[in-house]
Amino acid sequence: MLALLFPGQGSQEVGMGSDVYEASAAARAVYSAADAALGFSLSTLCFEGPEHALLQTEIQQPAILTTGIALLRALQERMELTPAYNAGHSLGEYTALVASGALAFGDAVCTVHARGRFMQQAVAKGRGAMAAVLGASPEEVQAACERARSETGKVVSPANFNAPRQTVISGDAVAVEVACSRARQGGARRTIPLAVSAPFHCSLMRPAADMLALELKRLRFKDPQPPVVTNVSASPIDQGIRLPELLTEQVTAPVRFTEMIQRMRELGVNRFLEVGPGRVLTGLVGRIAARVARASVGCQSDLAAAVEFAAGTGV
Repeated sequence: MLALLFPGQGSQEVGMGSDVYEASAAARAVYSAADAALGFSLSTLCFEGPEHALLQTEIQQPAILTTGIALLRALQERMELTPAYNAGHSLGEYTALVASGALAFGDAVCTVHARGRFMQQAVAKGRGAMAAVLGASPEEVQAACERARSETGKVVSPANFNAPRQTVISGDAVAVEVACSRARQGGARRTIPLAVSAPFHCSLMRPAADMLALELKRLRFKDPQPPVVTNVSASPIDQGIRLPELLTEQVTAPVRFTEMIQRMRELGVNRFLEVGPGRVLTGLVGRIAARVARASVGCQSDLAAAVEFAAGTGV
């Protein structure tokens, strides 16, 4: 049983999608649709940069979504793709919803463009921070955050449960620093500050969530087929009516990626194919379920192997 995974922010790179754009008519149509929907050449930013533009959250989000859908359409040119579930990490959830037919591509690309802007504007520059805590359990990280909140009176909480012993935390910079210190004192192997533009997936993002909720009310959501395993519920959702609330809550709630993969394994998924730039999710799946088959398609040269993998004939 196959599931498709779609990456979130941080997987971008200048040049992403350019080779599949040249080779696939379906991929070209996706980039053209994104350019038309946004009113500027997102495709040029993906293919040529500059890098500092792609690092802007409001550009990075639609760029990654568009590249993921372009790769998916190029794959679908070659085969009938029938995953049992789709899922994405943070931003990638929107890509998963497009892949499942729950959200029109043009609506999705415009929404994540606005989402990125809202998230960037929600917190003053320099106030927030994020950090990865390695070698500690989620419970140990949660305890470190609780101590830091008590000591500083500031916001800090788990933002991404990426793997059993890899959790990202988010919040006020001073509280994140204290939480990292407490985590190391509690036995964490390492803490790594992340180069991000805002403290995502914590309560500081409430202004962004409120503005996004208004955008989502304007959209039409269909029932996703196949179901999408969402970040907030960590379970399959097949009712479009539930999606606006879940996508709003996602902005301030942690990404439960470990539970998402574990739930899909319980439901019978034995192959995970990451579709989009980078291989971050493929690596995380290996830490969550070491023996499960996994592969990624991030460029034109990956497509042939991805067809074999998706069909169950590849390694």
